[in-house]
Amino acid sequence: MTGLEVQGALPESWLLEEQRVPQSGTPARISIRLVLPGGDELTLESRLNNGALRQFRASLAEVDGQDVNPLFLAIADGSCTVRSARAIRKGDPPWVYLDQLDGDLTSLRWTEVLQAPWPPGQDPGGVRVAMVDSGLAYDLPVFRDRLARDETGTPLGFDFWDMDPLPYDGDTSRGAFLPIRHGTAVASVLAREAPQAGLVPYKYPRPDMSRMGELVERALASDVKILAMPLGSRNASDWESFEAAMKGQEILAIVSAGNDGRDIDTEPVYPAALDLDNILTVTSADAFGRLAPGSNWGAQHVDIMLPAENVSVTDFRGASVVASGSSYAVPRLAALAARLLAEDPDLTVSELKERILARAVPSPFEREGVVSKGWIADPDAD
Repeated sequence: MTGLEVQGALPESWLLEEQRVPQSGTPARISIRLVLPGGDELTLESRLNNGALRQFRASLAEVDGQDVNPLFLAIADGSCTVRSARAIRKGDPPWVYLDQLDGDLTSLRWTEVLQAPWPPGQDPGGVRVAMVDSGLAYDLPVFRDRLARDETGTPLGFDFWDMDPLPYDGDTSRGAFLPIRHGTAVASVLAREAPQAGLVPYKYPRPDMSRMGELVERALASDVKILAMPLGSRNASDWESFEAAMKGQEILAIVSAGNDGRDIDTEPVYPAALDLDNILTVTSADAFGRLAPGSNWGAQHVDIMLPAENVSVTDFRGASVVASGSSYAVPRLAALAARLLAEDPDLTVSELKERILARAVPSPFEREGVVSKGWIADPDAD
């Protein structure tokens, strides 16, 4: 199948793009994107195994000026039998839903929320902690009364991905119909271990990481004291604006070491490897103080490890599940920082770091050189 063949089979369509991965040899994926009569876009994708069709996808998007709005995705097997579909549906603004459909393209399996209005409420007070992640399912009961708000009662969160004021949980880097829901589960740990903290959810700006500087500035203007950041990348340039905005500020960033199973002193991950005085990097250990499989380490750039394996979390559906990894070490350490700051609000960032690091001890079950300061066995104990 080629783009020109598809264009010929669809009268008055226009071929926008054809991609083959890899570009030479037998492709594993062929993607063809066309403009249909009326201006909407159709994308056809073949996924192959040694030249044989393994899966076929067809997706439709509505084009409105400069905006391309995904509407529908059908997924077929190697025999071109449709097995499932997904449809994005708008309700009363700002509600947006993702419907999961059966192969008949009609029967509804379940519905997920993609966008929702802020719940009503009042500012809970307490130390303000910003969760910088894929967003937050802030309509769940566990978060409704935990959102830090301004003087009008509006929550202080923001979506730096789509640049709108509703940072609902959903990383769409792998496609609009396949959102990754990470932020809600991480934030649920913070909500449980720092019940008096005020949450400020920020959706990180993957489309333009230069916005991280603006995110820090907004956090400072909102009196955020702690940035909880279970994210990172290998590209140092992604974090230039973040580093510049953080220097010298009275705000503590707690970041994850990552889960690549490597030493980030020699193979850096950012922002964990940034040389900032107001940053703490944390990784995951098991309950005995052994570095968790797959978790990153570094005698210079990883400060602490703490238990973050098989942690009980609430996912974006409100279901109780378990999760593991350095991402879940971040909210545990952020919760500890928030509780310490609540006890002594006059602590400077350097004093707060000292209080936290004073709790770290060498692990009896781990070799030296994994982290710079040690491990905290009980981060939820005061």
